[in-house]
Amino acid sequence: MRRVISMRIIEILRLTEMGLNQRDIGKGTGCGKSTVGDIQKRIRENQLTYEKALSLSDEDILNLLYPESQKKRYRIPEPDYASIYEKLSKKNTKKNLQYLWEEYKTDNPDGLEYSQFCERYSRWKNQTGKNVTMHQEREPGKEMLIDWMGDTLPCVVDSSTGEIHDAHFFVSTLGNSGFPFAEGFPDEKSNHWILAHLNAFHYYGGVPRILIPDNCKTAVTKPQYYDPVLNPSYWEFAKELQVAVIPARIREPEDKACVEESVRWLETWLLEWLRGQTFFSFAELNEAIRYRLAILVKRPYQKRQGTRLSVFNELDLPCLRPLAVTTYETMDMKLRTVPDNYHVEYEGFYYSCPYTLYRKKVTIRATATTIEILEGNRTRIASHPRRYHGKRYVTDPEHMPENHRKYWDSQQFDGARYRSWASQIGENTHYVIDSILKSFPVEQQAYKSCMGLLQLVKKYSQERLEKACAKARLMQSCSYTTVSNILKNGQDLIPDPRKALNKATPKHDQVRGPYYYT
Repeated sequence: MRRVISMRIIEILRLTEMGLNQRDIGKGTGCGKSTVGDIQKRIRENQLTYEKALSLSDEDILNLLYPESQKKRYRIPEPDYASIYEKLSKKNTKKNLQYLWEEYKTDNPDGLEYSQFCERYSRWKNQTGKNVTMHQEREPGKEMLIDWMGDTLPCVVDSSTGEIHDAHFFVSTLGNSGFPFAEGFPDEKSNHWILAHLNAFHYYGGVPRILIPDNCKTAVTKPQYYDPVLNPSYWEFAKELQVAVIPARIREPEDKACVEESVRWLETWLLEWLRGQTFFSFAELNEAIRYRLAILVKRPYQKRQGTRLSVFNELDLPCLRPLAVTTYETMDMKLRTVPDNYHVEYEGFYYSCPYTLYRKKVTIRATATTIEILEGNRTRIASHPRRYHGKRYVTDPEHMPENHRKYWDSQQFDGARYRSWASQIGENTHYVIDSILKSFPVEQQAYKSCMGLLQLVKKYSQERLEKACAKARLMQSCSYTTVSNILKNGQDLIPDPRKALNKATPKHDQVRGPYYYT
């Protein structure tokens, strides 16, 4: 049994605790049913929970579940059977199994020989059922099938500019009834994808257990045949709402035949009805869509009893899970490489992360109010308020190396702050700082001198700095250089001779006093 990567183990844990069966978990994680069973057994033996797994590193999870597999064994590379099938299925192809086997051997000299190559390819076709078809009976309220409609419609006019915008249509169908939902958006970006799901749940009045999207970029970032990689923001959404995501297999339209049929149906009865109409906002467009859908769902089926609305109310609606009490905050996820200035970009603004992550991959999780930076898509390493205007760089000083931090600190002071700092040391120090600031035509020119003078406290003391400033004040030479030289030469430690002259003569017997002469 090969090891399963830690992120997939975590997903198996999550779906297991949701109560899904092994077959559905396998579909959602790209694992076989036996692999899911093996992982669940190892999880039980080690008493591993979803919450505990989130606190462990990837290596800790693998070492806990697979302590015996520390060394990798050589495995003969398996051919990409799906790719072979696709190449042989193309029309007018001149390739055959012998030719494709020779291509495979060129890349893998130690790979399978021709007889085993043919045998395993034949076995793969039998296992995947490439030559048979199957009717899929949808369990009520369990699955929601999702897609973007292929056709767009230029029907939304900007009232201020007169510009016409194309409407992109999100479509979903639910469970046994095929009850449809549709909504128009200005684009097919991730935030609209998530928002459309939330609106669909409210439209249906509940949440299904499984989402089956097509392999669009808002759902799947890497549409592999056996192991599709979910879009990070979509995965976060699924975790928050406790739903499983099982993308349809690429080039397998029968996986989502229900939604494909609904798309064709809506293209005829919804898009053709909308064509030629003009709307001045997407809210107005979507209100018209709701009105039209309310009519269409009452039309009788052609090949079964009832209507989409009646079957939905009878079968699907009672099986839906209740809507979440709290409102889900939509988020966007972006993968970034940390540049040399350790600020990652999101929509024109730059947010800091620890400088030690230079050249490493991080994930930005953006909501309407917050920017979070994650390491390995799991651990939060930085959080900032999201910025829409103002300064383009948002910096946390804790993310800086020491030399950058010192320079940054020096740039945070202004004249008022230098005067306040000096007044805490003493009157003479405040006088010297104030004099330095006033001696330059532009106050900022004096900041380095002020910082240097006040930093002398670290080498000497506040008392000595105050005395040195008093001496510089008497000399009428209020500058960093003067004060620094006084401290360096210890002149602040020499008593003031003028104070000695003004000192009262001590009393003793030989002093006659003024009354002697009266």
